[in-house]
Parts: sequence; C-alpha cells; structure tokens
Amino acid sequence: MKEAQFYIALENGQVVCQLCPHACKLADGRVGVCGVRRNRGGVLYSLVYEKAAAMHVDPIEKKPLFHVYPGSASFSIATMGCNFHCRFCQNHDLSQVHGEPTGQLATSRQVVDAAILRRCRTIACTYTEPTVYFEYALEIARLAKAEGIATVFVTNGYINEAPLRELAPYLAAANVDLKGWNKDFYRRVIGGDLDSVLATLKLMKGLGVWVEVTTLLVPDQISEPDLQEIARFISQELGAETPWHISRYHPDYQYTQTPATPLALLQRGREIGLAAGLRYVYSGNIPGDEGEHTYCPQCGRKVIERYGFQILANHVHNGGCRFCGAGLDGIGL
Repeated sequence: MKEAQFYIALENGQVVCQLCPHACKLADGRVGVCGVRRNRGGVLYSLVYEKAAAMHVDPIEKKPLFHVYPGSASFSIATMGCNFHCRFCQNHDLSQVHGEPTGQLATSRQVVDAAILRRCRTIACTYTEPTVYFEYALEIARLAKAEGIATVFVTNGYINEAPLRELAPYLAAANVDLKGWNKDFYRRVIGGDLDSVLATLKLMKGLGVWVEVTTLLVPDQISEPDLQEIARFISQELGAETPWHISRYHPDYQYTQTPATPLALLQRGREIGLAAGLRYVYSGNIPGDEGEHTYCPQCGRKVIERYGFQILANHVHNGGCRFCGAGLDGIGL
C-alpha cells in the first residue's frame, strides 16, 4: 500500500478523496467508488500501487491512438479498479472490484525497464481507469520521460483539475472516452457526470496533451442529434485536428439486451463528424471499413492504410502527406 495523494483528512477519522469528481467521503475501513482507495486510520491509501493486473505489448493503434507514433509498440499496463461502473464494460473482470484488488508486483522502474527491453515507444496506462492508480501511473510517467519514452492514457476523463495538472507535464497523449451526450445516461448507465468529462477534455488540450476522443456507439443510448453535438463540441472546443473514433459496441457484462451497433449507424456517425469539419474521423471495431484509414485533410489521399490494428501502408513523410506535402496532426507522424 501507498498513501494516496489528493485527499483531506477530517477530525472524526473520515477522509474525503479529491482525486476525481466523486469526492468519496470515507469512514475508517471504507473504500471509494473505485474499489482501490481505502481509509485506514484516517489515512487514505492506494491498494493497487505497483500491483499490476495486466501487462502486455500492444500496437499503439489498439488504444486507439492513431496519431501517436503510428505502427509503434506500446507497453500496456493496468491495475484493477475504475471510478465508473459502465454496464457494458468489456474489461469488467479487471475494472469492477469485489473484495481486495489483486495483481502482481511490478515496480515503476520494472515497468519502464520492460518497455525499454521490448523497444516500446510508449507506455500506455489502459484497460481499466488509470486515474484510480494515479500514484503508480505518475511515477511510471516520470521515469519513462527521463528515458525518452512517452506515456499515454486511455481514460474516461473523470479526474479533478489538480491531479491532472500534476500529471500533464509527463503525459504525452490521451484517448478519452466521451461515452455520450445525455447527462441521464452518464448518471444511470455509466455512473458519472458528463460535464466533468467535458471539462477534463478542454483542460487536457489547454495543458498541451495530445487528445483523441472515442465514442462507443451504444444504439439505444445515443442518437444522431447526440452525435452532432459531440462532433460540434470536438470541433469548436478541442479543435478540428482532434481525431474522433466512433467505435462499434458489442453486448457485454450487464448490457446484453442491445445488439451490436449497425454498420450504417457507425458510417452515419463518421459522416456527421466530417460534416462538422473534423479532419480525422474513424470507425472502430470493424476491420476492413474505409473509416479505419487516415486521409490527408487537404488532398483527400489515403496516407495511412490500416486493417484492424495493423498498418498496411504509410505515406507520411516528415510529418506531412507524401502526395501533396500538407502537414498532418499528431505526435511522431
């Protein structure tokens, strides 16, 4: 265990966690919504510091981060725990904690050394929610930066401003889930607050973190007007250069009554994003779709051709389109 950052100790032995907008007020012995931060004797502890529940080498495209060192390997790590309780979570065996969180000892130094050994360009805090293992992720990111390795987050964006500001100097990029536009959906199905996620997205951009946005298109929970509002928000508040990934939903966990997203709905979502002026709009979880590829926003030519997580052709040269010379947006293109 490690003492957590960002909490207030009260006189009665309770603590208030200030890591995320839930602001859990915990009596002695109680754990927060995330399941991995516990009050013990008036001190808040992380139960998952250096306790890895998953470690793999993935293509960076799997995150998905299509504009961060395309074609490179990413050392991916997670602990148990999440501050959301999405009823359709596809990693619920790791994200939803019942009892004491488990995992294997992997020090921050060992994680960075493993990434170096495997020639990974990035370390991805992914699979679950990296916010809830903040202390571990921050230490990894600090050590990684000193070794010339970038740290990226795959996150739900549910983090308070102070911890995000502390993390940002060591965070190169983030893919943030913007799961919908309906506030009731966020409260009822996700277990969070939409406005807090939107605030995180804007702050990340303001702090210089490269941001890509993913929306899992759950058919009965997100409408065409919702997609139009999300596209407008990304374009106007984050910038037209911000990639938007619209991903196909598959039934899972407690949400099996709704069938997988129809392909026509995904394609319509991509049309909406492009019509809103976004330069890069992708359709995810449907290998072989034209929405997997990166197109030059100036000449329209296909500059990165993909199939699933594999790059088949790359026509980016010195950060620009090989065909017309226009600059492309991202890190390490």
